[in-house]
Amino acid sequence: MGFINDINDLLWTYILIIMLLGCAIWFSIRTRFVQFRMLREMIVLLSESAGKGKQGEKHVSSFQAFAISIASRVGTGNLAGVATAIAIGGPESIFWMWVIALLGASSAFIESTLAQLYKIRGKDSFIGGPAYYMKKGLKQPWMGMLFAVLISITFGFAFNSVQSNTICAAAEHAFGFDHFILGSILTVLTLIIIFGGIHRIARVSSIIVPIMALGYIGLAFIIVLLNITHLPRVISLIISNAFGWEQTLGGGVGIALMQGIKRGLFSNEAGMGSAPNAAATAHVSHPVKQGLIQTLAVFTDTLLICTCTAFIILFSGAPLDGSANGVQLTQQALTNEIGASGSIFVAIALFFFAFSSILGNYYYGEANIRFITQRKWILYVYRILVSGMVLFGALTTLDMAWNLADITMALMAICNLIAILFLGKYAIRLLADYRAQKKAGISSPVFKKERMPDIEKDLECW
Repeated sequence: MGFINDINDLLWTYILIIMLLGCAIWFSIRTRFVQFRMLREMIVLLSESAGKGKQGEKHVSSFQAFAISIASRVGTGNLAGVATAIAIGGPESIFWMWVIALLGASSAFIESTLAQLYKIRGKDSFIGGPAYYMKKGLKQPWMGMLFAVLISITFGFAFNSVQSNTICAAAEHAFGFDHFILGSILTVLTLIIIFGGIHRIARVSSIIVPIMALGYIGLAFIIVLLNITHLPRVISLIISNAFGWEQTLGGGVGIALMQGIKRGLFSNEAGMGSAPNAAATAHVSHPVKQGLIQTLAVFTDTLLICTCTAFIILFSGAPLDGSANGVQLTQQALTNEIGASGSIFVAIALFFFAFSSILGNYYYGEANIRFITQRKWILYVYRILVSGMVLFGALTTLDMAWNLADITMALMAICNLIAILFLGKYAIRLLADYRAQKKAGISSPVFKKERMPDIEKDLECW
């Protein structure tokens, strides 16, 4: 356990924070802050949900690809991860979670646009992601293979263990459910859906995600209204503590910064290389369209849902002394606000949040298993192993599940950030092309690979 903690400290304290913030700032400047400048365009594109394709063809729509990525993003990180960040790093960790989301959204735009640019045709839908743009764009197949292995382990095994662990912890706290029984039910449900392939995952995600997200945001909005007089104090607490002298001298700023970025990344996944796997599946007329939509997903996850959890905890007066951690802290906070039903609501909400994450996480693994090999039996074995890790997560300890997830998440993020630093120039050129077409009066820009003759031979689907 100590060895795992040492590796985590090295990766997160000295390497990943610098890389994440560096890339986020660099891409924000290079895209002229696309995440703010084109916010209205993102909302319009999502509402239009482009992606019908030709008659008789199977395609994943823009909205379904968005839903898959949100399904993966919105989960344990939003309810348990935020609580863990506050318990360890204090309220100021939420400030740094906001910062990494606002700046990191530019990295999300770059990676998802690249995934669209370098996607390939699969049997029933497009396939793509970092492994594909590392192979086709960087011309480094070994790097694509390394990333594919890391993401298959991170999302299929480590993250899904965290999701099922938290579902069972919340259900035990609210209903007294046995971990093994609930874990077994989760495992069976996972098997049924993932053996239906990407289209079943997309359909289930596009139904569950809007309902669960709107329900949770609605409850949080009511709690904010009930505590509206305390809102300035809570916001002041988050921001002032992030720069307070007392926190600086005591080393608290560093802890808050690390917790905010670590839990923020686990939640919104900006720059990690996961969401591009979903972004690549969408059928759109221009790569930038899906890049913009996936940028909006970062805001939805962190600025809306994570902030809801933070406000619920900080309004409630729940103890932040470590006596309650993870999802139990969120449950205790909501119980303080709305009574005993609060714990039950969190358990139910978390079931849908985290179960949809299990499905989204699995798809990221499947897309990369298909990159590694086309052998069907290996994919079937992977599906069974993923389901087994859902059961394992239900029975293991929270600390072990989180520590394993932190290491594998850091390694795959480092791999992806290196790739997008080298390939980001193509996403920036695509953004310029998109903007030029819009200025020319074209309401729905279209990209043809002839517009990029220097890499035309690497682009299969345009």
